[in-house]
Amino acid sequence: MENISKSIRRFDFDDKVEGKAKYCADLHPEGMLYARTLRSEVPRAKIRAVRLPDLPEGYTIIDHNDIPGKNIVPIVYEDQPFLAVDEVNYIGQPILLVVGAEKEIILDIIGKIEVDYELLPPILSIEDAMKQAGSFIFGDKPYFVGYEYAKGDPDAAIAQSVRVIEDELRTGYQEHVYIEPQAMLGSYDGERVSVYGSMQCPYYIHSGLKQALGWEDERVRVVQLPTGGGFGGKEEYPSIPGVHAALAAIKTGKPVQLLFDRPEDIRASTKRHPSIIRIKSHLDAEGRIIAREIDVKLDAGAYAGLSSVVLQRTIFSVCGVYGIPNLKVTGKAYATNNIVTGAFRGFGGPQAFFAIEMHMAHIATELGVDPLEWRRSYFLKKGDTSSTGGVFHSDIKLPEITEAVNRLSSYQEKHSAFGSDNSYWKGIGCSFFFHGCGFTGSGEAELLKSRVKLKKYADDTAGIFVSSTEIGQGALTTLRKIVSQTLEIPIEQVKLTYPDTADCPDSGPTVASRTVMIVGRLLQECAIEMKQRWTEETFEVVKDYVYPEHLSWDSEKLAGNAYPEYSWGANVVEVAVDPITYEVETKGVWAVYDIGTPIDEKIVQGQIEGGIVQGLGYAAMERLQTKEGKLLQDSLSEYLIPAAVDFPRIAFELIENPYAGGPFGAKGLGELPMIGAAPAFAAAVEQAIGKKIDRIPVTPEYIRELMT
Repeated sequence: MENISKSIRRFDFDDKVEGKAKYCADLHPEGMLYARTLRSEVPRAKIRAVRLPDLPEGYTIIDHNDIPGKNIVPIVYEDQPFLAVDEVNYIGQPILLVVGAEKEIILDIIGKIEVDYELLPPILSIEDAMKQAGSFIFGDKPYFVGYEYAKGDPDAAIAQSVRVIEDELRTGYQEHVYIEPQAMLGSYDGERVSVYGSMQCPYYIHSGLKQALGWEDERVRVVQLPTGGGFGGKEEYPSIPGVHAALAAIKTGKPVQLLFDRPEDIRASTKRHPSIIRIKSHLDAEGRIIAREIDVKLDAGAYAGLSSVVLQRTIFSVCGVYGIPNLKVTGKAYATNNIVTGAFRGFGGPQAFFAIEMHMAHIATELGVDPLEWRRSYFLKKGDTSSTGGVFHSDIKLPEITEAVNRLSSYQEKHSAFGSDNSYWKGIGCSFFFHGCGFTGSGEAELLKSRVKLKKYADDTAGIFVSSTEIGQGALTTLRKIVSQTLEIPIEQVKLTYPDTADCPDSGPTVASRTVMIVGRLLQECAIEMKQRWTEETFEVVKDYVYPEHLSWDSEKLAGNAYPEYSWGANVVEVAVDPITYEVETKGVWAVYDIGTPIDEKIVQGQIEGGIVQGLGYAAMERLQTKEGKLLQDSLSEYLIPAAVDFPRIAFELIENPYAGGPFGAKGLGELPMIGAAPAFAAAVEQAIGKKIDRIPVTPEYIRELMT
């Protein structure tokens, strides 16, 4: 059998490189119409009236009256309408759509529509929400959801402590900047509605269609098209434009294409949650941390969306890779009249690890100890319990990761030597982090209940049927490799295409670094059974996810194994800061990861390099601000993302640590590289300038503020 890690040519490579891949914007079925959305221009208001102009023949309005079912997006908390009815809660909220044959005429109609608003006082920040005594956006409180949990006896330990070191760390919005904006095409044949588009989770849209239309499964079909990136921005959000396209197709009886341009995409789609995280470490007389109090606040925006799950991952990650015996952790996702925040690569992890890693760096500075050795003394190990009390059953290779990243970067040597010279201020920073693979808690078993299907054909080929999507991360290739290696047949005999809910079971969403570890493992189990029956001509093997017996989770108490398994990593970043302009030049980036067994080395390399650069952008330049609820940067000339010249080549190593529950020992990778870059970068700048950094992005303007 060939080494599963050996790279092969990606199956989507040729079509994408040669321009043959057909994205949503490339499709023009006969009679196709276009749609455009009229959106709220105010952050909070009652809608008194909507006045429409006379419509030219062939042009149609779609509003909430065209929704025959339930006008609520099906997600954790069902509070967000597909189309506004009598109120709006954020700038960019969809009110209605205009549908017709000519884009220019559609835009002209939208420009003539008048919305009469009764303005209401908006809640524009976490601080605003905390002060709110009434007129709440959601229910009878200023937040959508709040959690708390404890480990050990924090109150007793706090009473015994002799020193407290405290930080408040802040992070802002981040825009996904997938290369292809949101795109959907709806069609209706008089009986069944079909939605084709750019997406991560076909069954999310499928569920949205069923809810909005009140129809059964067989009347609803969702097909993923080649998708130009996702990063979480095409997880829950596409349910809204997907339903819009379907409503338009049903009402007009014609195919309808709904494409966002970049400014609309930025103004309307979800973002990474801004955060305020306060950490208090309580030390004993020997300078050891004996207890820690952590409070997390997230800006969820105007609707709950996935904020409850993002908040859970944040509060489970914010204790870091460290074994602290006594913990008290609280968190809330606040309701504001800002843009809705949602899934984004790392899913709360980047905010959490920025906070805890900067806090650990600050403690080391205050105590005058080596930051790496200080961290090493608290590392988790096999047999320890997590912050929620779940046992770590697998080896934790943090000592090996530490040795490797220090060897690659010469971190300790440089950290001791760096200071200021005659031209540039130099600094180097490190971070350690993990990512819990799969859905939080018992979500894989209780919410997703993933199913996969593998079909054997008479010509000795095998067909994979899963709802997992290819969004640039290589799923079309890695899942084929797992099946072909298990069956011991050439990979060309294994077929897999973009999912279609008409013939693919619900394998769960393409999120949470779960595709290879969860879906890949189920496919491997299918292939093991299929191999035993290979002489049969045609048959199917279906497998469902089974929650591991050695794990347990109490969703009420937030106690037990928050994730089935963890991937681990470390980053080091070296910088030089210009003392005149405060520009930061990144001189080196090093990374080491434990992702179990890599399924394809080139795909892994792409995920690592892309994730780190995305994390460095979050740390250094990606600034998205709001004023009175309006985003100030709504184009790529204003919202800056890294270019290839902005950061040096990344050096990385993998520590192989096969996971028994993953296919060929694989664990999740996709989100891990995003998580640790920001704190390593910020810590490096902090050493270079000699000032404490407590927020990102660390722009030249922020450095100037610190230095003056």
